[in-house]
Amino acid sequence: MRNLIIFFRRYFNFFLFLLLEVICMVLVFQHNNFQRAAYLSSANDVSGKLYDKYNNVQYYFHLKSTNDSLVNENMRLHNMLRTSYDSMLTTNGIKVDTVRQYSDDTAHRVIGTQIRRYEYFSAKVINNSINKPVNYITIHRGALQGIRPNMGVISSSGVVGVVRSVSDNYAVVLSMLSKSNSVSISARLGQGKEMGSVHWDGEDAGFALLKDVPKSAKIHKGDTVVTSGFSALFPENIPIGYVESIAVGDKASTSFTIRLKLATNFFNLQYVYVIENLLKEEQQRLEDSTYKLIK
Repeated sequence: MRNLIIFFRRYFNFFLFLLLEVICMVLVFQHNNFQRAAYLSSANDVSGKLYDKYNNVQYYFHLKSTNDSLVNENMRLHNMLRTSYDSMLTTNGIKVDTVRQYSDDTAHRVIGTQIRRYEYFSAKVINNSINKPVNYITIHRGALQGIRPNMGVISSSGVVGVVRSVSDNYAVVLSMLSKSNSVSISARLGQGKEMGSVHWDGEDAGFALLKDVPKSAKIHKGDTVVTSGFSALFPENIPIGYVESIAVGDKASTSFTIRLKLATNFFNLQYVYVIENLLKEEQQRLEDSTYKLIK
């Protein structure tokens, strides 16, 4: 206490000066409009910058929750897409999880029903390989969350791969970056609609090959290649890649081999969407029974 008193006595004149300065400034700003406006403007500018810095720091520490909310919102929007439903003309029965279409006249008749075909599940990527002949991705969502083998997997940009094995809370995805005959994506050109299949050649994780495209197709660099919808794994029009170059091959060949720049960035894969085809089993049962009859 004695030292504190000595300190104030030693710097009494300085503290008195500061007090008088504050009183003078308050009187000036209170009774002069111009000075008050200038002070408020400067104070607002400084406080605005401080709040901006503070918000940036807060935003950085909340990036994880922001990303999670965006992924969940994207999943909800994917489930609302028109391509997630099949149009089915029907006049009887009750369909579960459907969207009905009504006529525009006064009768307002039911003229069709869109039944849900695809359902999307978001998942966090926790492991990812890109430099092996056969690459795998591990996601933090498994059987308890509705994931099963042979489900298609996409990112927000394009096709990723196919679920191969599942545990209670995890699943392993066979990446399309795999030199395996089991990883072949049914594709078509976005412009000309010609069909082909996409395979990875094992050279570069950013590129793949589109094969079996007929030479009659008109192809240009930059054209988009999308899923055909013929596979039971993926809806149609999911981006696969973009035409980088075209190889004609030998003269006897009737098709092009096209090098694609992949739509999905496998070097920075953090979240994916697993696709369940709700009508897949019905389609496979019908096709299998038909093949047996032919044999």
